[in-house]
Amino acid sequence: MTPILDALSHPQEVKKLTPSELKALADEIRIRIMDVLSVTGGHLSSNLGIVELTLALHRVFDSPQDKFIFDVGHQTYVHKLLTGRNPRFPTLRQTNGLSGFSHPPESPHDHFYSGHAGNALSLSLGVAKNRDLRAKEEMIIPILGDAAFTCGLTLEAMNNIPRKLKKFLVVLNDNAMSISKNVGAITNILSRFFNSPTANNIYEELTHIVTKIPGYGEVLAKQGNRMKESMKNLISTAPFFEQFGLAYVGPIDGHDIKKLVETFEALKDVDHPTIVHILTVKGQGMKNAINNPTPYHGAKPFNRVTGEFHPPKSQRPTFPKVFGKHLLKMADEDPHIVAITPAMPVGSCLDQLMKKYPDRCIDVGIAEGHSIAYAGGLGHGGKLKVVACVYSSFLQRAFDNVYHDVCIQQSPIVIAVDRGGLATGDGVTAQGLYDISYLNAMPGMVIAQPRNGHVLKELLESAFDYQKTIAIRYPNLSTEETDQPIEKRELGKGEVLVEGEEVVILSLGHMDTIALKAQSLLQAEGIHACVIDPIFVKPLDESLLLPRIKKAQMVITIEEHSLQGGLGSIINNFMMHQGLGHIPVKNFGIPDSLIEHGSHQDLLEKYGITPENVAQAALSLMSMV
Repeated sequence: MTPILDALSHPQEVKKLTPSELKALADEIRIRIMDVLSVTGGHLSSNLGIVELTLALHRVFDSPQDKFIFDVGHQTYVHKLLTGRNPRFPTLRQTNGLSGFSHPPESPHDHFYSGHAGNALSLSLGVAKNRDLRAKEEMIIPILGDAAFTCGLTLEAMNNIPRKLKKFLVVLNDNAMSISKNVGAITNILSRFFNSPTANNIYEELTHIVTKIPGYGEVLAKQGNRMKESMKNLISTAPFFEQFGLAYVGPIDGHDIKKLVETFEALKDVDHPTIVHILTVKGQGMKNAINNPTPYHGAKPFNRVTGEFHPPKSQRPTFPKVFGKHLLKMADEDPHIVAITPAMPVGSCLDQLMKKYPDRCIDVGIAEGHSIAYAGGLGHGGKLKVVACVYSSFLQRAFDNVYHDVCIQQSPIVIAVDRGGLATGDGVTAQGLYDISYLNAMPGMVIAQPRNGHVLKELLESAFDYQKTIAIRYPNLSTEETDQPIEKRELGKGEVLVEGEEVVILSLGHMDTIALKAQSLLQAEGIHACVIDPIFVKPLDESLLLPRIKKAQMVITIEEHSLQGGLGSIINNFMMHQGLGHIPVKNFGIPDSLIEHGSHQDLLEKYGITPENVAQAALSLMSMV
């Protein structure tokens, strides 16, 4: 069904295709993407929308000499198919398979790891400066989604664009969405382009009219730039870009290959920085994806014929769903509850709260630092109960704001750290493995992780009683949800799951399942292990830990977090300060390296986080004691 695509082995071959073959290739690419993603899942809508644009870029420019730098590398599936990765495409997001993002180890056509919005323009300016300092001539082409302009980093980069920068072409892929519907004033500015004339036409028409004035036309045409700019501002937002030194071209139909190719050919040797505004439809070629772009953004496996998603394999709720459902219940009962999200209302399961209480669930756009500072201001003084929900990997972008605008201001907000743990199919750029290490350094910060949905509810119900900044981290995994009464959790109090004296196993959050299975294996060998869920990483429950560790012959920690600065490091430090450094310790967690994508179970096994390995480590150390 994809003969043209299957015959391509290098993007240079796209240049040899006839216009009709290019159009047929676009159809084949959509078929290939839908066929594969119906099985693997992945970023569907954005890639269906960027097909013709990517084809036109490869038709005109020479990758990898010319640098295509994608903002949020999830829109690179078409690029992957055209750069020799079509045979491996069915391995997308699978263990040892292709990454779902731009990924330099895969291909010389991928220049950066990319998984977060807003950084491509900054990276591209750096690459352009590198090129100019080396007196090279390649084209630098950052490819931005419209959502990139809700990121402060993009605006900072725009303010840094040299006016005389040559061979620098910014492509704005405007599909009027990021993941969820875009919010904010800048996206409203961009949307006005839909019904506006192009900047070039405005200039030409105004000049043509003015020159016809008898006696004064030529003078006015030369001196009337202010009048033209004023009129132009009334009907177009091109000056928004031009004031940053970017010449504006567009808007252009992003599904018209002929027009795209002509435009890029005309700008191939541009001697000043230029932005080309491309209008695309997210989900183009698939009715379900066009009508419902948000769920088909990060699509789950679906029926290839009907386009409908397959039912979930597990009927158990996920941690985010428990969080969203219970926060809505709390908001129903308490009008002081307010939630903040940086453009992830659906992923964080806040969509129902937002629908019911739009004034109390606020989406600030892809602006993680602002979301935390905003939450800090909103929660200052404790008169409102503010929950800022941010993915772990995105919270890294708000490091300073957590410290400066929340912790030292002593703003008692809850930071719900979603996706805390392995990112599975998303891989390197999305790993939620580092939040404990940097949050632990924050003065006054409380850090907790529930082992199941019930404990998550109890932490949410208790958090505002502490009157401190608290981070509650949890993974995007299925969990237990019981009908037991919800009890308040005392600050800093852990819980013993199984008593035992010879070995102490400290398991963080959902790692309790591994710890309990390891305890059973050790029990069968006649070794009695104590399994403790600390619940609170900061502050530690010293009164619970000290007497048990003192009696033990060894200590084991298990966490789905980096070993650098995680629970293991914290326990090791605690034991040294308590004079317990003579007791052997074995830490299980994620090593200090880039963690690739793969299934959750495959990754745990790869890094040795299994009940069998925990039990074997205990047996080995016990034999040496």
